Amino acid sequence: MALHALNDQHLDHDLATIRIKNLRLRTYIGIKDEEIQNRQDVVINVTIRYRAERAVKFDHIEQALNYRTITKHLIGYVEDNRFLLLERMTREVLDIIMGYEQVLTAEVEIDKPYALRFSDSVSVTLSDSRLD
Repeated sequence: MALHALNDQHLDHDLATIRIKNLRLRTYIGIKDEEIQNRQDVVINVTIRYRAERAVKFDHIEQALNYRTITKHLIGYVEDNRFLLLERMTREVLDIIMGYEQVLTAEVEIDKPYALRFSDSVSVTLSDSRLD
């Protein structure tokens, strides 16, 4: 079977993907007394897509989606709040990211390490999009 090369009409040259990998934070997450009283580790992975044409063209931070600003926002929010469910925490983190108007699509996965016996972690993944 022959492989066909993609031409320019199939590529979106200015669509950038930003990945924030293994952001390790501590927060209150859970429903048991010990979870409510003690901070626990969570690991956040984020994938963001946005149009980077102006950032590429002008090479100025003002034209780019500032992932440092987003990450600082997420750190403050997660560490300063309490969550009962991993699903709720994931949705709130996703809502923060989608609050940045440049973001076209985002996916958030949050792991709660050692939440179950015999397992490394439990995670919840949610995504959102401004695209049709």
